[in-house]
Amino acid sequence: MTELKQNFSREFVEFNDPSNPHQVYRCDLTWLTSHWNCIWGRGCQGIQKGYPQYGCCANGAHFSDKDDERRVAKHVENLTPETWEHYKAGHKRWIEKDEEGARKTRIFNEGCIFLNSDDFPGGAGCALHHEAARRGVTIAKTKPDVCWQLPMRRDYEWIELPDGVQKLRITIEEYQRSGWGPGGHDLHWYCSSNTDAHTAADPVYIGEAAVLIEMMGRKAYAVLKEHCDARLEIINAARAVAKRTGDAKEVRKVMLTLSSHPATEANL
Repeated sequence: MTELKQNFSREFVEFNDPSNPHQVYRCDLTWLTSHWNCIWGRGCQGIQKGYPQYGCCANGAHFSDKDDERRVAKHVENLTPETWEHYKAGHKRWIEKDEEGARKTRIFNEGCIFLNSDDFPGGAGCALHHEAARRGVTIAKTKPDVCWQLPMRRDYEWIELPDGVQKLRITIEEYQRSGWGPGGHDLHWYCSSNTDAHTAADPVYIGEAAVLIEMMGRKAYAVLKEHCDARLEIINAARAVAKRTGDAKEVRKVMLTLSSHPATEANL
């Protein structure tokens, strides 16, 4: 198990949003073409020492805005004692405030109030995650934004072009350990750059397609997919050359140029 440091080169692509002329996307191709996948229950050590079964749910979830909180609240109303282990403790009080007054899901028994234990008959893990499956909707409909997006990160920034035109730049990238702020360095374990979690059969942009489509829309995702497909085609061609000729030096030049994710490369 190796968590690699974050000080490696990355390749980003920037393109106009085909659905909105006032927006531009900036996407981390190094992350999106990596082979990360969630390994909760399959080797995840959890962000809190001694509680691997809590995964990244130990600290509760902050809401991105009021709309996020209202959306989640509608689905909390559908939970029952059969689907939510902490229903009795939480159905009337599942929100709390942190030290700075920001609203978030309540901590109960050292974890998020919605976290069912391993032996709960209604299903282990997030009760809101299971609710999505029961309703036949994506987890983006039932869970707080930060929960369904992790470890994807979406940031917004207004930029001014040289001609004075302003556009909203939306960045989609890896939610690194540092993304949690100063407290991120104290997390017991973190997955996004851990070699144990870079074992997926498909790259992130394919395996997490539903999440990306929810974050950026189908048309923008289609453009992103074209860039990712082309990038992987070049990477795979370079690997084929290295395998055929044994010229590892040449393929390394390609990998450095394309900034392939080292946690994925470590498993090849």
